[in-house]
Amino acid sequence: MRGEGIRARKSLGQNFLTDRNVLSRIAGLVSAGPGDCILEIGPGKGALTAFLVSGGARLVAVELDTRLVPLLRETYRDNPRVEIVQGDILELDLPGLLTRYEEGPWQVAANLPYNISTPVLFLLLENRRFFSRLVLMLQKEVGDRLAAVPGSKDYGVLSVLFQLHFDVVRELIVRPGSFHPVPKVDSAVLSFVPLETPRVEVGDEAFFSRVVKGAFAMRRKTLWNCLRGAGLGVTEEGIAAALAHCGIAAGRRGETLGLEEFACLANALLARRGE
Repeated sequence: MRGEGIRARKSLGQNFLTDRNVLSRIAGLVSAGPGDCILEIGPGKGALTAFLVSGGARLVAVELDTRLVPLLRETYRDNPRVEIVQGDILELDLPGLLTRYEEGPWQVAANLPYNISTPVLFLLLENRRFFSRLVLMLQKEVGDRLAAVPGSKDYGVLSVLFQLHFDVVRELIVRPGSFHPVPKVDSAVLSFVPLETPRVEVGDEAFFSRVVKGAFAMRRKTLWNCLRGAGLGVTEEGIAAALAHCGIAAGRRGETLGLEEFACLANALLARRGE
């Protein structure tokens, strides 16, 4: 295997996926034929890359590790439809990178390091207009949160904000033995398909996000107490009126609210700002 002498760096959260059956199943979730465009985040030694490019797709792979970039570039030097970008996906101009090509929309394939998975998820959420599908491998705990339903222990900010804009499906569980080095936890592969319009109407999305994050800021506290401390610019009287307008009891907790209730609450609170 090319790059077999390169050891994973703990500081980069690297666990290289080596199970060819799992690699094949992940690639099968991505449309990777001629005319398709794929953004691969963190290709590592290129194990998944090889599956993704075999069908003739355009592929842009972003790799932070300077030891691995020369290996990848050498491997694909004769393939004009593959570009290896050295850099941190969180610091790159992602829209600029993707709009460099006339093709699109893009799919994303990634085995995300556990230590950056949440900021990368929010980056992809922010730039969702560019994507037709995301296929992401994440720590199982994070995957459980993304697919969770109201009232469950895993339901939280990620659940609400991603289910607002995507159909989220957990596709498979990946055991630690599929990686080298072997991690201590299971991983999960999830697919995300963007919705044409948000699942519910939220008005001001930035404010909606603040309300959701405020509602989950103190999971053991009631919704009333969480919203009072969320810095939303709404008086206690306004919060009480907004809850009453939506038929939401002040003693409930954020994890019991569905998308429609969060949307109603955010819109009602927004209408009472500055009163």
